[in-house]
Amino acid sequence: MLHASRPILILFDCDGTLVDSQFSIIAAMNSAFKAEMMSPPDAEAIRRVVGLPLVEAIQRLLSDDQLEAPPPNLASKLAEHYKEAFSAQREDESLHEPLFPGIEGVIKTLHEAGAILGVATGKSHRGLVATLERHHMLPLFSTLQTADIGPGKPNPAMLYRALEETGVEAADCVMIGDTVFDIEMARSGNVRSIGVSWGYHPSEDLLEYGANVLVRRAEELLPAIRDLLSDALHEKA
Repeated sequence: MLHASRPILILFDCDGTLVDSQFSIIAAMNSAFKAEMMSPPDAEAIRRVVGLPLVEAIQRLLSDDQLEAPPPNLASKLAEHYKEAFSAQREDESLHEPLFPGIEGVIKTLHEAGAILGVATGKSHRGLVATLERHHMLPLFSTLQTADIGPGKPNPAMLYRALEETGVEAADCVMIGDTVFDIEMARSGNVRSIGVSWGYHPSEDLLEYGANVLVRRAEELLPAIRDLLSDALHEKA
């Protein structure tokens, strides 16, 4: 049985790490672009920007579309359409955000070990709470950091807020995520990171951006965390 001998903070990304929300994200983005009579971006382009604050993600998609001079406020208008489409999915129960296999067991094991758990995500606070409540996991997380509270990834502001809220030192924190934005945020905040291969960015990119460890299954997370925090997280009989 794992036991934390001092406060440790394990921060998870949400989309692409805890839950597989790509189909709902892509559907909402397609609806947003169609509302402005625009051709939707391809699915791979949308997956590449998951994790960024919504307006910034859309700005990147517009840039990829090679629009020479997007109309003023277009990204903001598309963001509002996206929120409406995503809310509609939630209301008509078509929202598809299943937990990745094995994630629930990892979260519960870490919580029982005494680790402090948090989420750092590009989702809105409302959206994150709804996701965690849907999976009956909200009470397990002590700090929720979202892009509508302050600067989003890869800016380390969310990371710093989580550390301040929990009173944990950066040396006793691990960030877990599926995108280079997660890894870049962790590196900027002097926090160790674990990249997960089941999300939306290529594994080689996560390693190139400096992930300390790459895991391919949720079951590999606990040994990886224990190795990174070996002086604070132990097996206890």
